[in-house]
Amino acid sequence: MPQSPSSNLTIRTEIAAQVGNFGRVMAAIGSTGAEVGGVDIVRSSKATITRDITVAVSDATQGQAVVTALNALDGVRVERASDRVTLAHMGGTLTMKSRSTLTSRDDLSMAYTPGVARVCMTIHHDPERTWDLTIRGNSIAVITDGSSVVGQGDLGPLAALPSAEAKCMYLREMAGIDGFPLPLTVRDTDEITNVVSKIVSVFGGVHLTDMAAPRCVQVQTALAASLDIPVLNDDQDGMAVVVLAGLINALGVAGTSLADATVVVVGREPAAAATARLLGAAGVGSVLTAAGDVGAALTGADAFVGLGAAGLSAEDVEAMATSPVVFALGTPDPAVAPAGVAVFATADADQPNQIDASLAYPGIWRGALDCRARRIDDAMLVAAARAIAATAGVVASDNVVPSVLNADLVPNVAKAVREAAEASGAARLTGAPA
Repeated sequence: MPQSPSSNLTIRTEIAAQVGNFGRVMAAIGSTGAEVGGVDIVRSSKATITRDITVAVSDATQGQAVVTALNALDGVRVERASDRVTLAHMGGTLTMKSRSTLTSRDDLSMAYTPGVARVCMTIHHDPERTWDLTIRGNSIAVITDGSSVVGQGDLGPLAALPSAEAKCMYLREMAGIDGFPLPLTVRDTDEITNVVSKIVSVFGGVHLTDMAAPRCVQVQTALAASLDIPVLNDDQDGMAVVVLAGLINALGVAGTSLADATVVVVGREPAAAATARLLGAAGVGSVLTAAGDVGAALTGADAFVGLGAAGLSAEDVEAMATSPVVFALGTPDPAVAPAGVAVFATADADQPNQIDASLAYPGIWRGALDCRARRIDDAMLVAAARAIAATAGVVASDNVVPSVLNADLVPNVAKAVREAAEASGAARLTGAPA
């Protein structure tokens, strides 16, 4: 039976303590085609025995069939059924860990009272010392309103919390950055801007995520204008950076330079607009955006970047230049490469050439924090894209971007971003980080 590890279930089941009941439970599970992987007793009494039953299923539909079959049995009650993804998030994916040890009164007097008063007074006289004497210099606020959560739509701020937590965890694991998930219960652009502007004294940057358009653009623009710390939107800026990185290498495979290339960008806003803007900033010869007749725009084009649901027909590909590049980042069937394409990329983690913002933002933030950047500008984003492209190693039709787990990725991107920030005047600090 083909199995999806993320769909496998742990089912907590309360079973009446009567001879034969456990056998009926096993038979019910088997009747659905699922397979039992393990059984653990959680608690028992004279009346009932509660067991955690691990069940291998092919998908969520089969998992629901197992739960339904168990609930139909007399003397059996399913308390909960949790897949491996849910179990991985039990208790959240984050915790707070102290950097100071408290094993003696001396430790306590330095880290806490009365010693901390000295540090407070230092910052009172020189507020810039918050960068090196507090958590601020390594902290990012991850802001969402829950209006566009991981492709699932408007789920609200509480349902957006696991996604925000996951991105904070990713920042910590990939780049050593402390991200704080902050789902907001307000939706008005001015209210969001007002709330965020009042809490950023503890943060070195603002990371916007899972926020619907056009609000995400409006909030980013307003915050960038009012704050002296960087503001980044992963769906816009992060995706644009990785698309550019992929195109640098993909066009090379196709034998076309950036300066001579014609690239057509279509799809969801504002990611498409951010991508088109960054391609222009990087020196792409011609960047076309299409909303209506995509076929007409594709005539003679060297590359297609699809950020929405529209796919390409065989005729569309034939109308493009010789050895075209196709980035299908959200089409209905993105895993199928059209015939005649030199390089094909998708947003699918199971396929070569995955184009995803996760390749970009940990390194961008690491570089921005290392130089205490005031902003993230296009020069820094282009530098990040070029660093990602260079980290891919031996470039080929099935390898135009590196793995997110490449150990050189974050350091390379961070260095490039830091140097670009110093050159553009966005950096408070210059030189290598301490």
